[in-house]
Amino acid sequence: MTTHKMYFSGFGGQGIMLLGQVVAYAGMLEGKEVTFLPSYGPEMRGGTANCTVILSEEPISCPIVDKASILVAMNLPSLLKFENQVVAGGHIFINSSMIKQKVKRHDLMVHEVDATEIAKSIGNERTANMVMLGSINNLLGIVQKESLETALAKVFGESKTRLIDINKHALAAWKKQISLIRGGN
Repeated sequence: MTTHKMYFSGFGGQGIMLLGQVVAYAGMLEGKEVTFLPSYGPEMRGGTANCTVILSEEPISCPIVDKASILVAMNLPSLLKFENQVVAGGHIFINSSMIKQKVKRHDLMVHEVDATEIAKSIGNERTANMVMLGSINNLLGIVQKESLETALAKVFGESKTRLIDINKHALAAWKKQISLIRGGN
C-alpha cells in the first residue's frame, strides 16, 4: 500500500493550487483516497501559496501533512520553509530556474527541474507547474498519465478548454532537463 504525502509551494500566480487540484482529482479518478488542503499567504497573486495533497490506497485518518514524502518548491521561500518538513528518504523537487540555493539536508533525494525555463521554451511560462508535475509523475508514478490529462480537463472546465493542450504539452516537456542530486550538496 502506497501513500504519498505532498507539499506544493510557491508564489501566488505560479499555479500551486491548480497543481494540487490536478493531482488530487487524478487520484480520485483512480479510486484512491484523497485529501487536498490549500493555504494562501496575505496576497493571492505574488504572495505565498501552498497546499498539501495526500493520495493513498487506504483510508486517510488525518488530512494534515506534518511530514511529507514529496515537496515541490517553486521558489526559494518555499524551500526554506518546508525543507525540514520532508521525511528522511523523501523527495524534493526544486524549480532550479528560480532556486539557486542547494538543499542543506543529505538524507533526501533532490530533483532539480528547470521548470520555468522549460515552460518558456514551449511557449507559456505559466505552465511551469505542469512541467514540474510531469517530472514528479514520471519519476515516481503517483498516478497514470491519462488520469492527469483527464483531471486537467475537469479542473479547467469548459471555460478554459483553450489551456488544456498547452498544459498537456507541459506535462511531457519535463524530459528536456532534470538532474538528480542524492542528498543535496
